[in-house]
Amino acid sequence: MMIDAEAAQLAIVNVGVTGLWNAPGSPRPVDGPIVADRPDHARWLADLDAQPTLEEGRLGLYERFDSELLEGEPVLVGGEEEAGWTRVTAPWQPYDGSDTGYPGYVRTAHLRLVDDAPVGRLPDCGVAPTVDNFLTEARRHIGLGYLWGGISPAGLDCSGLVHYALRRLGVIFARDGGDQYRACDDVPVDEARPGDLYFFAYPGKTIHHVGIVTGPRRILHSPSTGEVVVEEDMPAHRQETLTVIGRIRQLQ
Repeated sequence: MMIDAEAAQLAIVNVGVTGLWNAPGSPRPVDGPIVADRPDHARWLADLDAQPTLEEGRLGLYERFDSELLEGEPVLVGGEEEAGWTRVTAPWQPYDGSDTGYPGYVRTAHLRLVDDAPVGRLPDCGVAPTVDNFLTEARRHIGLGYLWGGISPAGLDCSGLVHYALRRLGVIFARDGGDQYRACDDVPVDEARPGDLYFFAYPGKTIHHVGIVTGPRRILHSPSTGEVVVEEDMPAHRQETLTVIGRIRQLQ
């Protein structure tokens, strides 16, 4: 259920990083540090990495943890659905054609109600949204560990890398790969250029991966296998699932 933007209250995130969860019951015991009233994002990541398998740690967030919210980020509040949790949408993270942004649940203690917030614009970052600046921002994260749902410089997933790099340039851009493709202009494969986006899908399936073009069949991305952000010649299994290429309209 989406939130009525006209009727919703406004709030901003009052902690460094918090989670946008699928449901109040989604967090596991290992996720305790990030859902505490005073969240500890670094300890949470360390606890995830201490699990016996990736599936019990970072990759186990699949279908539980949808995204992150960063300090100062505005949200539209849809009411407290369960003790300690608030249903929100995140307008800085466009989602599925919604006017209000990415939906989910966030810890109530991580929000502060406000009378006004910059819902439709990001703070002035002082950096022009150019292709070169986009690539520079994305490359800053090479070597960073993969985090399902991550959009902070402490951990990123594939679409989070694209989203966060553009956010750093003052561009509000979709959060998920499928929505990111719909926000782009289509580009023929032989006309791809640095700064475009490669999108990957299995036959008959939706987009499951996105990466940034840095050269002919060369990709900067955050693989979804627990690896780190890497720039490399496109591996064979990626070439086999390359489906479409998009050009980001907001980049100069």
